[in-house]
Amino acid sequence: MHNNSFFKQILLLVTIVLFVSCDKEYNVIGDGLISQNHFMLKDTTFSVVAYNQKITPVESENLPVNALGIYNNPVFGKTTASFATQLVLSAVNPIVSTNPVIDSVYINIPYFTDPLKNVTNSDGSTTYVLDSIYGASKAKIKLSVYESGYFMRDSDPVGGFQTAQKYFTDQNTDFDNLKIGNRLNDLVTTATAKTAVGEQNDAFFFNPAEQVLVDKSVTPNTTTRVAPGMRLKLNSSYFMNKIINAASKSTTAISNGVATTTTTSSTNLATNDVFKNYFRGLYFKVEQSGNDAGAMAMMDFSKGTITISYTEELVTTTATTRVPKTIVLNMTGNTVSLQDQTNTNTSYSTATSSANTTLGDERLYLKGGEGSMAILDLFGSDHYGANGISGSPNGVADQLDIIRTKGWLINEANLIFNIDSSVDGMGKIDPITNLPVYEPQRIYLWDLNNRRPITDYYMDGTSGTKAKNGKVVFDGNINLDATSKRGSTYKIRITNQIRNLVKYTDSTNVKMGIAVTESVAIANSSKWRTPKTATTIIPGIPNYNVVMPKWPDFSIETPRASVMNPLGTILYGSKSTVPDSKRLKLQIYYTKPN
Repeated sequence: MHNNSFFKQILLLVTIVLFVSCDKEYNVIGDGLISQNHFMLKDTTFSVVAYNQKITPVESENLPVNALGIYNNPVFGKTTASFATQLVLSAVNPIVSTNPVIDSVYINIPYFTDPLKNVTNSDGSTTYVLDSIYGASKAKIKLSVYESGYFMRDSDPVGGFQTAQKYFTDQNTDFDNLKIGNRLNDLVTTATAKTAVGEQNDAFFFNPAEQVLVDKSVTPNTTTRVAPGMRLKLNSSYFMNKIINAASKSTTAISNGVATTTTTSSTNLATNDVFKNYFRGLYFKVEQSGNDAGAMAMMDFSKGTITISYTEELVTTTATTRVPKTIVLNMTGNTVSLQDQTNTNTSYSTATSSANTTLGDERLYLKGGEGSMAILDLFGSDHYGANGISGSPNGVADQLDIIRTKGWLINEANLIFNIDSSVDGMGKIDPITNLPVYEPQRIYLWDLNNRRPITDYYMDGTSGTKAKNGKVVFDGNINLDATSKRGSTYKIRITNQIRNLVKYTDSTNVKMGIAVTESVAIANSSKWRTPKTATTIIPGIPNYNVVMPKWPDFSIETPRASVMNPLGTILYGSKSTVPDSKRLKLQIYYTKPN
């Protein structure tokens, strides 16, 4: 009995110890949960110095999504996005038989559609709503597809072919100067029930209509319904010469009732390595169509194909017949997004060329592609020593020193950016085009010093409806005003970044970058292209030399997903002249130690 009682007491004691231990652990792990309601917590705001930075021409090869078309923004100007891609054979070394005749050559690249808005009709057809199209419905651009004469190497000869070759947004002239021959999408279309004038080239538009494809090579004919996409008819004579005539040939002869086939090999289509030098790809050149403002689409060119449909003779001992065949070329080689920026607003140009790196800027201009970003310094300046109020500067911001001295427990930390829609042209309707001004759905924060995401990005395992919509705790998504339905704020949570800064005195208060993003799932960076002038060492960035006459103290890279996004937004900055309710600040919820 006594032993039993003794064991019960021991069990109770162990349970209490474990409970207390678990409770302490829970408080550490569950800081985010506690902070959601902010009960019994204190909050305050701290200084942020934020200023603009122009993005020079930037690395844009092999992006998962590429812009094509023209997008006008009254502040950020006109973006004209062309594109170049290599082609690869879906099956190498095709063999073509006797007397081939091309029936058609079509390029097909699917558009993004909104599955929540697409409607299936009673007759089996589908009414589609296009996604990621910027501009008026059926707005026109001039689209010309050429054979490219620019060879896109896999590896960079500088450095002995040890790194991937880079291509940049400002190389449109390079590809334009090396295009070969006439445009391949040369079909002349007239106004009919199914076609519009110039829809294949001079008046191309992103057509939301379902495609109905009829295969006449079989009896009875078959009909296939396909989601909307770019479907261009290309010049058959060109592909007859470039592909069919360049393929290996087979000839069948009948002698004494026996069929004998002879094959003549060709090298140009033997392997894809050889083929990519023989046929260096396609160049999609975009220009304005008359006075039309144009439109821009985000596209996944890697899903694009060129299908060469042809017939050839099939010779047997009993008959000679014609049979249908196809050769398919895929767009899965090297690619580059080619972006021309023109007609920018004076206020934008001034803001990105004369940033106030000491006091910060009143407005922060974020523009994707070859656009602009902002740089953030947290906790203000350093005037004193380790206690933040006396002594000589110690290389740490005084506000951060004070927090460390007080031993605060950080429960939550946020950067809240207010959107400034007061600038002409950034309201609900563009006064020039009378169309909605598109807003970036998300912005992204990263560690500039080390060219990588911050801690909170890595620690956020949440997912969204799509990969690009994940990291919902880290956030950066646009918050809409309930009345206007326009963007009001962006919030980015940096709790763990600040917690580590406070807890570990050897942690560096790094500079941070903020930019628009096409997908938060893509965290790697693209390098900027720099002029070949005197070499400058970037202060504060070890082992990082750049070729630049004058360069700020951060690395010359931009998030890859920002290069993909053509949109822009204006945020209130950190300068003291910004109204307090709109000014960018670092908001911290904390608990004082007992």
